[in-house]
Amino acid sequence: MRIGIDLGGTKTEVIALADSGEQLYRHRLPTPRDDYPQTLDTIAHLIALAEAATGQQGSVGVGIPGAISPLSGVVKNANSTWLNGQPLDKDLAARLKRDVRLANDANCLAVSEAVDGAAAGAQTVFAVIIGTGCGAGVAIKGRCHAGGNGTAGEWGHNPLPWMDDDELRYRAQVPCYCGKQGCIETFISGTGFATDYQRLSGSALVGADIIRLSEQGDAIAEQALVRYEQRLAKSLAHVVNILDPDVIVLGGGMSNVQRLYRTLPDLVRPWVFGGEFETPIRQAQHGDSSGVRGAAWLWPVA
Repeated sequence: MRIGIDLGGTKTEVIALADSGEQLYRHRLPTPRDDYPQTLDTIAHLIALAEAATGQQGSVGVGIPGAISPLSGVVKNANSTWLNGQPLDKDLAARLKRDVRLANDANCLAVSEAVDGAAAGAQTVFAVIIGTGCGAGVAIKGRCHAGGNGTAGEWGHNPLPWMDDDELRYRAQVPCYCGKQGCIETFISGTGFATDYQRLSGSALVGADIIRLSEQGDAIAEQALVRYEQRLAKSLAHVVNILDPDVIVLGGGMSNVQRLYRTLPDLVRPWVFGGEFETPIRQAQHGDSSGVRGAAWLWPVA
């Protein structure tokens, strides 16, 4: 049995999977914000619940909104800031008396979809989260690729490629929380999409409402969506030119915009070196479950 934990900013979730991928147990609790010891307690409690419910002990994988530094051995880059600087994997291993594997939550999405999701069987998978923020992960042969510095897939904190004049102006107006300007996240996250619509219209709306207006023929909403599609296409082309994945998977709230799967292939192609682009772009099959399932699959079937 494999146990996965998805440690999010507002909720912490556990799943128990059989070797077949069948869900045996699932439960979630509020994440104790700004309290590292209580975070450890919550994870340990969820694992105990899963093992009591199934009558089995499992391997443990944990997806976090950050990464373990291969250099220092502690968490870095977590927007759940109370995790930063903590040896989370070692503390959990001592608490649970077994090895624990940790990975970035976007890498868990990539693993989940590569093992038994939208990219099942593909050798190289690039999985994108386009929600409140923007991140990505890489899976190679169904296994997480974190990289030598633990930052593989941190696509959202590269600059938007091939900026036009408007995007260059926008870059200075909306700095990223990471401290830099022009990050992909500020343009193609759901937040970035809503911000661009507000710039165009003067009205503050959430992404779902903007999409609805576009479907009803609203010109400004359609303009915002067309701009979004072009920016996402350029950003994906940048990845193709470096990694050339076999499948690109989209997750997060903006991945539910179904027209993206029709429009993106032709929009990506002109930005790819040589103009050839036939890479499938697919919606995450497991949706919101991909992160916690991918954490469980950090221990692959032998």
